[in-house]
Amino acid sequence: MASRPAWTVRNGKVIVEYFEFAWNGGFAVVQKQKNITALHEQITEKYHEKALEVSSKSMEELGRNIGAFSLKRNGVYIENIFQAAKKYENGGPFADLLEAAPREAKRDERHLNSGKLTAFVMDGVEWPLNPMTAFYDYVYIKALTEQYGENLDLGAYAWFTDIEFNPKKSINCQARSAAIYQLLQKEACFDKVESMQEWIAFHKVHICG
Repeated sequence: MASRPAWTVRNGKVIVEYFEFAWNGGFAVVQKQKNITALHEQITEKYHEKALEVSSKSMEELGRNIGAFSLKRNGVYIENIFQAAKKYENGGPFADLLEAAPREAKRDERHLNSGKLTAFVMDGVEWPLNPMTAFYDYVYIKALTEQYGENLDLGAYAWFTDIEFNPKKSINCQARSAAIYQLLQKEACFDKVESMQEWIAFHKVHICG
């Protein structure tokens, strides 16, 4: 058995819930999609609501298109923007990673040998590490609105998942970010991403998982 998170919007907040399902081992896409199906079946069984897988493994084109390795902001993949913005005790940010392939930017060895992560730096602005996912979520939302505007139709979905995300190994998740987009859309408050201070204040109150 495996346990994986899914995010939804409830009462003006993004919340997370974990669902258990029988895990299908293996690295093939078909195996990962079996796990997506199993996870979504658990969500549907409990809530009678539909989930969208947000990743390159999604069986729906929309889920693939709004994944972190597909979205761009100002022509740059958001994965590159995120990795290039990292500032460490002994190095960074690494602007050259904006030009790398997204997966290469993520795996760059400097992330491992530059000491402790201290901040994110983008467009000359230094972002704090807390709330922990605020910077990544900000970059994702800005890219999604640049590419699709504020009216992307996610209305058919109440839950968002990312089968590749393991909360024991990672913090940021594109499925959480997609749920935040839906919250901003429902609450008509995309203005909250216009400044770092407003975004951080909003994030602290409305993102609960």
